[in-house]
Amino acid sequence: MDTQELKFVKASFVKSGTKPDHYPPAELPEIAVMGRSNVGKSSLMNSLFNRKNLVKVSNTPGRTQLINFFLVDDALSVVDLPGYGYAKVPPKIRKQWRPMIETYLTSREALIGCLLLFDIRRIPNDDDLDLWVWLRHFGFTVIPVITKSDKLSAQKGRNQLKRIANVLEVPLEALVVTSSKTHKGRDKLRKLMSGLCWDFTPPEPEEMDEAEGPDESETTEENHADQGE
Repeated sequence: MDTQELKFVKASFVKSGTKPDHYPPAELPEIAVMGRSNVGKSSLMNSLFNRKNLVKVSNTPGRTQLINFFLVDDALSVVDLPGYGYAKVPPKIRKQWRPMIETYLTSREALIGCLLLFDIRRIPNDDDLDLWVWLRHFGFTVIPVITKSDKLSAQKGRNQLKRIANVLEVPLEALVVTSSKTHKGRDKLRKLMSGLCWDFTPPEPEEMDEAEGPDESETTEENHADQGE
């Protein structure tokens, strides 16, 4: 891929799905955005896209379990994965989350990296750490993104960042500290995302099965599902 830095001047919803035959073609580099319900994922993505409501925020976090695909500058696919860990989510939906996410992560050849989000006010818990370790164990490039930095004072924020870095066992400077309210960290995160695209080579196209049925996934922006924060 051309090394020209993405400008994030154009963003659009592509489609939603739950399984590989719902996904759009893997022709562009792809970055997945992940985090607990209410971590601020939708707000961060809207900030990155410079759009107020492109990524919908749900009033019932974690209840919708769809993978939402977005296109940036006709050059990058950004994927909103369902939030995890919301206590009020029905057990059936919680059970569906893991296989759906694992299938996406292990089958998507265009996936070049993941943004894993952490609320600055909360120390990563077992769910966060399990996903953090799993992603890195399987060789994914994972950028730890700290959200809602405006919610703490400067001193409390510094102390909390040290704790989070210690739990994740990464240098403090590895954390990308953001605020969707002030857009802090947005330019840095955009540059990191652009950098991940530089060495991307599109996967070899697969032959279409003539007997394959129609794609039943959602394809309109109006219908794409709320994912919660």
